[in-house]
Amino acid sequence: MPGHREGDLVMGARPSAVATLVECTSVYTAIVALPDGLKAEQVAPHLTRSLLGIPSQMRRTLTWDRGCEMAEHQAVTAQRGMPIHLCKPRSPWQRGTNENTNRLLRQYLPKGADLPTFSHADLDAIAHEFNHHPRKTHGYRSPAEVYADLPNSGDELSAWARQVFESSSRYT
Repeated sequence: MPGHREGDLVMGARPSAVATLVECTSVYTAIVALPDGLKAEQVAPHLTRSLLGIPSQMRRTLTWDRGCEMAEHQAVTAQRGMPIHLCKPRSPWQRGTNENTNRLLRQYLPKGADLPTFSHADLDAIAHEFNHHPRKTHGYRSPAEVYADLPNSGDELSAWARQVFESSSRYT
C-alpha cells in the first residue's frame, strides 16, 4: 500500500547529516537538509516541513531507527497525523528499503563530506538523479515514474505526483 515511508540520517563529517525519506512502494526518495544540527529539536521542524509537502494519502506511516534525533517523534505525529514507528534496537533490517537507499546515496554523499556545504538545490538535484534512475525491481521504470502512477488517479495525490514528475525535468 503506497504511503508508508522509512527514514534515517546519512551522516557526513561530524556533526553534519541529511535525513532521507523513502516511500516504500516506489522507492521515491526525498533528501532533507538539516542545517541546524542533529538534535531532536533541530531535526523535527525540518522533517515536519518536508512531510507537509506530501499529500495526506501518502503520509500513512514513517519507520525510523531509535536514534536520539527522533526523541520528538510524538510531536511530529501530533502535528502531521502520521504515526512514527521505531525499530527494535540494533535492527536496521526493519527499514531495509531505507538502508539500501542510504548505501546507494553514499556515491553522492560520501562519509567524510561536509554536508552543510550542499545547498537545497544540490540535494534536490541528487534526489532527482536518484529518483529518475531506472530500477530492475520496477521493470526498468524509475521511482519517479512508479510514484507518479500510484493509485487514486484524478485526485490530489495523482496531481501532486504528476507535478513532481513534470517539475523535475528542470534538472535534465
